Amino acid sequence: MATTPQHRQPTPERIFDTLNAYQRTAALRGAIDLDLFTAIDGGAATASEVSAKLKVPPRGARILCDYLAIIGFLTKEGGRYALAPDSAKFLSRRSPAYLGGAATFLNAPMFMDYFRDLAAVVRKGGPVIGEEGTMAPDHPIWVEFARSMAPLMMMPAEFIADLATPSSKVLDIAAGHGLFGITIARKNPDARIFALDWPGVLEVAKENARKAGVDARYETIPGSAFEADFGSGFDLVLLTNFLHHFDEPTCEKLLRKVHAALKTGGKAVTLEFVPNEDRISPPGAAAFSLMMLGSTAAGDAYAFSQLDRMFRNAGFASSQLHALPMPDQSVVVSRK
Repeated sequence: MATTPQHRQPTPERIFDTLNAYQRTAALRGAIDLDLFTAIDGGAATASEVSAKLKVPPRGARILCDYLAIIGFLTKEGGRYALAPDSAKFLSRRSPAYLGGAATFLNAPMFMDYFRDLAAVVRKGGPVIGEEGTMAPDHPIWVEFARSMAPLMMMPAEFIADLATPSSKVLDIAAGHGLFGITIARKNPDARIFALDWPGVLEVAKENARKAGVDARYETIPGSAFEADFGSGFDLVLLTNFLHHFDEPTCEKLLRKVHAALKTGGKAVTLEFVPNEDRISPPGAAAFSLMMLGSTAAGDAYAFSQLDRMFRNAGFASSQLHALPMPDQSVVVSRK
């Protein structure tokens, strides 16, 4: 009788794989820091060639390359290494889609520390390092976010800009790197962007606006989204990766302020990790709740039904969910 997944004997494999998962993180981060993927993309194909290119001992080069092949970032045939397709596209500096810089933010020591004692986090129901977690006022981690994560947001920024056109007056809340508003301004020469964030973060956004040639139509509003004066008459308000930091009543408070800032018929466009109603699928979006548990006082990954309720309670007429052509995140368009 064939053994089906339902009839396999229990094994400790998943337990050991998970307990040792920190080694996968360390291997990828180490390879990015060494620029190993770029070296292989540039022709260093054997362990000795990688060793010479990176100026590291042969033993270290061989073992790291073998491990990266084991976990799928490299291939190995006849003693020669090559980049797996995802590594070639996203982890070599020779690629315009290079995302290696995101490791600086995603693996920041502060984030790692939030999860050193998850049992304590669960007992408390929130972070044990800093009462407010990442949402402390003017937290310096968001400058790092703005500098490191922009390449990862290029595709959703293009998607949102296509949904948002035409919009002449746009408020970008928690603008970060500014890419979402900047992309709208680049595609729509009539668009004027008002970017809101902490002062240090806005310096990064203004720098990116200058590089994109839209700085003449790019204004900034420094401060907290809950305290700053938005103004009014906006065609569009952007809420990209922001609502998940707060509980539902706090989100609704902000959304009522957004509703008031929009003109009649205006839209709020929200980018979020949106799990299904079962809260365990799709895995990437659903698992984001754990990040919020460890790093925020009350944040969560909200299902569409929760987001729809929040927007309706804030006065919006309707919300529509749009799937992105990238995993884990979705776009919600809410109309006033």
